[in-house]
Amino acid sequence: MGAMSSFRMPQNLNTRLRVETGEQVFQHELLQEQAISLGRQGARLEGALASLKAHEGGDDDRAALVREAADAAWCFFVQRDVMGLRDRAAVIAQYGIPREVLNRIGAR
Repeated sequence: MGAMSSFRMPQNLNTRLRVETGEQVFQHELLQEQAISLGRQGARLEGALASLKAHEGGDDDRAALVREAADAAWCFFVQRDVMGLRDRAAVIAQYGIPREVLNRIGAR
């Protein structure tokens, strides 16, 4: 019987069994919503950049596409900033954001 009295639940299992508080649930849902919103903004940016890249029309049409891409890029940067993600250089490289779009929003 002496050996049985020294048995205890492993500590790593004990922490997983805790009930989440309302605040923890809220924080989890908030992070999910931020990730979904960032994904939508990223898709919008990708679409605008694809349209700009595929453009073969006149200058007026191109200017409108640059405005749309600039707006999408600005919204994406703001969403990332709100989430504490501030490395714009990586985003610019990953999405291939052209200089004319960056100049329109004042990004460096």
